[in-house]
Amino acid sequence: MSDFYIRTEDISNEDLLGLFVETDRDRQIINALKSQVPTVLVGSRGVGKSFLLKVAAAEQKRDLATTGAFPVYVSFTKSSLVQFSKPEQFQWWMLAKLCNSVFRALAKEGLLIKAPKQLSILAGGNAAGSSSRSQLEEVEEAFELSWRNPDQQIDVSAVPDVDSFREAIEDVCGELKLSRISLFIDEAAHVFLPQQQRSFFTLFRDLRTSFLTCNAAIYPGVTSYGETFQKAHDANFISVERDPLSSDYGRNMREIVERQADSNTQREIAKNGQLFAVLAYAASGNPRLLLKTIINAKTINSTAINEVVRTFYRQEIWAEHSLLAEKYPGHKHLIDWGRRFVEDVVLSDLQKKNSQSLVTDKSTSCFFWVHRDAPMAVKHALQILAYTGVVSEHSLGIKATRAEVGTRYSVNLGCLFALESLPSQTAFAISQALSVKRMTEFGSNHSSYLDLGTNDGTLENSAVNREALMQQLGKDISVLDISGWQKSKLRELELNTVGNVLKATEQDLKKAEYVGNVRARQMRNAAEAAVFEYLSG
Repeated sequence: MSDFYIRTEDISNEDLLGLFVETDRDRQIINALKSQVPTVLVGSRGVGKSFLLKVAAAEQKRDLATTGAFPVYVSFTKSSLVQFSKPEQFQWWMLAKLCNSVFRALAKEGLLIKAPKQLSILAGGNAAGSSSRSQLEEVEEAFELSWRNPDQQIDVSAVPDVDSFREAIEDVCGELKLSRISLFIDEAAHVFLPQQQRSFFTLFRDLRTSFLTCNAAIYPGVTSYGETFQKAHDANFISVERDPLSSDYGRNMREIVERQADSNTQREIAKNGQLFAVLAYAASGNPRLLLKTIINAKTINSTAINEVVRTFYRQEIWAEHSLLAEKYPGHKHLIDWGRRFVEDVVLSDLQKKNSQSLVTDKSTSCFFWVHRDAPMAVKHALQILAYTGVVSEHSLGIKATRAEVGTRYSVNLGCLFALESLPSQTAFAISQALSVKRMTEFGSNHSSYLDLGTNDGTLENSAVNREALMQQLGKDISVLDISGWQKSKLRELELNTVGNVLKATEQDLKKAEYVGNVRARQMRNAAEAAVFEYLSG
């Protein structure tokens, strides 16, 4: 079996463009990334966000002499190691990181032989004539090693403010005859840390000038943008999803594999095209999942396909999801409930429908619909599943039975195929008959939500540092990001702390004046969303 690149960071810049399998959609995304309009790519892990960012940067670098736009790729992967005693320190780290990335990229391209004096701002001091590290490199490293000593005081006096950074970029572009600098920021918003996410998007918005374009890659569902950043105006948001229902899906996924495959693997794919297609559809548009399952299968035959689908999509992908509870213990209840809901309810229902459909020649489904007024905790659980790639948000504002409005989701096809006794015999037929119209519906008060609970104390009891969490739960509701009217109603009910709100039920909320069933659910959702975000960040 071939040696495949599973992660983009393992691919050299020289090999990158040769491995790129271009679709019309990919070309639109890359052109958007290379434009002057700030662009944010949204997608679960492994769908190719990093790859597209790097391809766009590589093409822009190739065309530098023509366009004058200089690309700088930046990864924020180390953000999880950085410890911050003050919220503003995250911005200092980001600015130091960006300064160093721009400086190093210009130097590597040989543009600093005669360094413009304005570069001293990006170096935190003298930018020329010294082989030692700059002050800002030391600041960046100190933050990224702060997990060893969280109480360490880091000197950030050399870090420029936002205005100084923008002005330095403009001056450098003028000196070096560049039209602009394009930042391609990967791992931009670290999952489940809303405070840092909001700080990032505030900076993202504030950096925008005619000489500086920001692009970023984020995860779906679990990203907070804050009050100053407006999605409709401050960036072009693009979903990175390969739709299994598209006519060229199978061909594109096959080409992604064949670009890396050796001759033996290519012959196996050509000989067993339908069996390969089972793995391609099981990946639900995620190249990393497809490559992992091909590696695990070792060969492409019925026995291997049956085994790898059942093993990978019944065990490995779910184990990865459940492990999130160890990293984010405050979300354990949501993570565990989401798994039970999708495994025991959604997938079970879809599998039964598909079994009947294959016999009666009707359409099959991997889709389910959730009412817009379902408990907010349900939506949070599904957002976490989207981060893992088990679930994808398919369409918003979809009307279902009785014209009720909600969100349509799709489940990973591999998780659905894994329920088949012989996936090699039935999975391809299921994939070819899929229809968005055959979705399973879950209303605002579906019985599956009952075991989700709202006042069982799971958050409190699952926390690693219970004392610290209890301090947060004891804080006044003024810290919550909800409307003044909602806060007044909560105070009317003497729900004055974060913990009080978390434990309140809809029946409790309906005791307030002018709050009926609909408003109680909406208030509960809004307050709970704010509570979960507050406790996360």
